[in-house]
This record gives sequence, structure tokens and C-alpha cells, in this order.
Amino acid sequence: MRILLVEDDPGVREALELGLSLEGHEVRSAASPRAALELLPWAEAVVLDVLLPEGDGFSLLKEIRARSEVPVLMLTALEGVEWRVKGLRAGADDYLVKPYSLQELLARLEALARRARRREEVLAYKDLRLYPRRMEAFRGERRLSLSPKAFLLLKAFLEAPEEVLSKEALMLRVWGEPVEPATLEVHLSVLRKALGEPNPIQTVRGHGYRLFLP
Repeated sequence: MRILLVEDDPGVREALELGLSLEGHEVRSAASPRAALELLPWAEAVVLDVLLPEGDGFSLLKEIRARSEVPVLMLTALEGVEWRVKGLRAGADDYLVKPYSLQELLARLEALARRARRREEVLAYKDLRLYPRRMEAFRGERRLSLSPKAFLLLKAFLEAPEEVLSKEALMLRVWGEPVEPATLEVHLSVLRKALGEPNPIQTVRGHGYRLFLP
């Protein structure tokens, strides 16, 4: 799981990074809201401290929710029902009070990830991810700026990675009917430009196109 850890205390941050990494998770850290938002597209789950420089965890949580449905677990020393209620109402999926057990934190994150997978479909291949319901696509950490037709083309490729798709098949999936080949070529060019290099869309002469990365 790709976990974004938002924690300004270096000691706590390093201990959590080590513990989560030893359990096989990929961890990236942010000590400020700005850094956290830059890393947000990469994350599959967020562990968020309440007390942060340049703001607070509750305000950052609202920013996260405006951009993403990624599971968020708030981790804080603030006890009391009122704080948990505030966190949950701000959009947190779970709330854990310090001191805590690393095993409990891991169990809660795994439960959140299971819920998220059931809630939202994601199409993925190598470093490409596409979220049909949110109409969002990413290459690595970079959010792709795609036109509606380019988005549907990428969705068609991700539904059948490494399979050769004919021009006719792509037309039906994207437009619902045959269109001029030049129209398809224009939108494929737009998609290729947005994806960058190495470009994963290959032309298979005489047959069509396929999504492939070595």
C-alpha cells in the first residue's frame, strides 16, 4: 500500500516510516499541508496528524476531501469524543489516539484499504491509474490532463492492457459508432502527448493499437 504520512515531528515520522516500511508498505512523508497536497495523487491511504505547522489537520483534511476520496486515518494526541467527532465530520475515515500500537494502526489502514477497494473501481497498468467514477487518471504521481475522449480512450486501453484493439473497437468504445479514422488519430495523438515518454500506446500495423510497457 502507498501510504502518505503527514507528521511534523521528525522522531514520530521516522519511527512510523520504519515500522510501516518493514511491513512491506511504501511510505512517503510530508511535514506541511502544502507538501502533503503535492503527494496526494500518489497515495492509497493517508495517516494525518492534527497538529501541523502552517495550519491544522482538520483544515488539510477538508482540502484533501475536495480533491480525493483516498482513505484518511487521523493520528493525534487530542483525546475526547468531541475531537473524534470533529475529525469524522471533516471527512476522516478513522481516528486513532496517541499513544497507539503499530499493529493496531496497520490493521486499521488495511481495513480502510479494503473498504476503499470495494467502494471505488480503479484500472491500473504499470505506472498508470484511472478512476472511472472520479474521471481522474494518473501516471505515477502526475495527474493527467485529458479531454473527455482521450480519457475514454485510455479507459479502453486499461480495460484490456497489452491486447491489440482495432480502430473499429476503439471507435465503438469511445464514440459508440464508427467515426472518421482521422478523428480517432487526432484523439490518440492528444492522449499520447498527455502520457509522455516512454509512450505506452503502440501502433500495431494492420491491426490497431495496444497499451504496452516493458
